[in-house]
Amino acid sequence: MNQEKIGKFILELRKEKNMTQQELADKIGVTDRAISKWENGRGMPDLSLMKPLCQELGISINELISGEKIDKKEYQDKFEENVLNTINYSQKQIKKARNKYAIIMGIIILFLITFVTLFGIDINRMRNNEPVFFSTWGFDYFPPVNLDNEKITNSIENYIVANGDEHKRHDNSKTFASMRTFLIDEKEENNLYYVYAWVLEECFYYEDEKIINESGSSIPYKFVVEKINDEFEVIDSRIPRDGSYYPKDIKNIFPRNVRKQIEDVHQDGTVKRLSLENQQKAVEHKAQEVERLHQKAEQQLEQISGLSAEEAKAYGLIDEVITRKEAVEK
Repeated sequence: MNQEKIGKFILELRKEKNMTQQELADKIGVTDRAISKWENGRGMPDLSLMKPLCQELGISINELISGEKIDKKEYQDKFEENVLNTINYSQKQIKKARNKYAIIMGIIILFLITFVTLFGIDINRMRNNEPVFFSTWGFDYFPPVNLDNEKITNSIENYIVANGDEHKRHDNSKTFASMRTFLIDEKEENNLYYVYAWVLEECFYYEDEKIINESGSSIPYKFVVEKINDEFEVIDSRIPRDGSYYPKDIKNIFPRNVRKQIEDVHQDGTVKRLSLENQQKAVEHKAQEVERLHQKAEQQLEQISGLSAEEAKAYGLIDEVITRKEAVEK
């Protein structure tokens, strides 16, 4: 079966009928690209399309497969020849399809073998706290960092507190920060650590023996922490912008697995837990301040009265000194 010959034959007959490729395509329910493909010898009409195509071109299926018009005397011979050619063509197409299917299956099997192999490597590396070779399961993975995480956390919280105290509204206000660390990515070449965390910063002030929340912010951060000797210092930080910029900044700043954790912080109780931690820190700070005042009052009273702290307590003088001291400070 000569596709090129058949294509030229279709082209000649279409032009004899004064039809464009689009007009012929519309008549038999195909696209003009299909007609062009047939006429250029790059394909054959499906069996279901041969009858309507032949009807539009005014020929028989036998003539279409022959690629020429046939005299009645040669019709039977051509018919038998075309049957054999059609069978041969069909066998070739089936073989071609099988080869294509085999190639596709080979690619799929190769991909699965590669996937399983890399998955096994990743699992083994993760067990040994080593960087993964390939993120098989579709998210970024970083092994636990072999360092004192508490030092990093403290350096970040001190950084947040220092910035917050610069903008406090009351003289006796104090900023506290608690954080949930999502990921610590160690950059060994320059002693840097990228720390991705959710930080709750709150400023409290004390009034009438009460601890009152003045202001606060709850937001994801990316910190760049530098290790100098055995100490850690925050040298840079990034937060997403508000409004319509927020989703884009989240995507640009945070790795994929961190973004999923960020989405869940309000549902998984993270913010509530961090708020309780800040309140506890504020209470402990207040207790430390009271203790500091007691100690200072004891020292002052001993200097003024010559009484020891135990003696002063017996006379009930320390509380009076503390009360006066607090009044002066206010």
